Amino acid sequence: MLSETSVTKVIVHLLVLLSVVDHFKRKLLGCWRAKSVLDVSNSFAVPFDEDDKDKSVWFLDHDYLENSYGIFKKVRELLVGWNHTGPKLCQNDISINKLIRRYYSVLVLIDAKPNDLGLPPEVYIAMEEVHDDGSPTSKTFEHVPSETGRR
Repeated sequence: MLSETSVTKVIVHLLVLLSVVDHFKRKLLGCWRAKSVLDVSNSFAVPFDEDDKDKSVWFLDHDYLENSYGIFKKVRELLVGWNHTGPKLCQNDISINKLIRRYYSVLVLIDAKPNDLGLPPEVYIAMEEVHDDGSPTSKTFEHVPSETGRR
């Protein structure tokens, strides 16, 4: 698993953007380019659905995710994150991230229907938020700088 504090920048390749727009719900694959730069170079779709009336009710095919994780691990592909097709963070993103966090911790937000090019995509790392009042920590997403890969 990636350490959230070690990622200072994420590079998302055009192939990933094309794949995400083509299939809308995907998971991300990549590698470390430098000590703190994550290079996202591939993605695969995972069946996902949510209730139109109650966005807190959603389904992610965990068996499919588990099987795909095993397949990509065999060919030495490192799963580094997940994404959705935006256009912004959603209320259930923290819950989804909590479920799939043991595989990866990077969330790439790609608007599949942008008004402009929308490049580079918005990238977030899940973080623990510590409260000054001593209340329990909570999960939140922190924005990470990103760029679009050129090779």
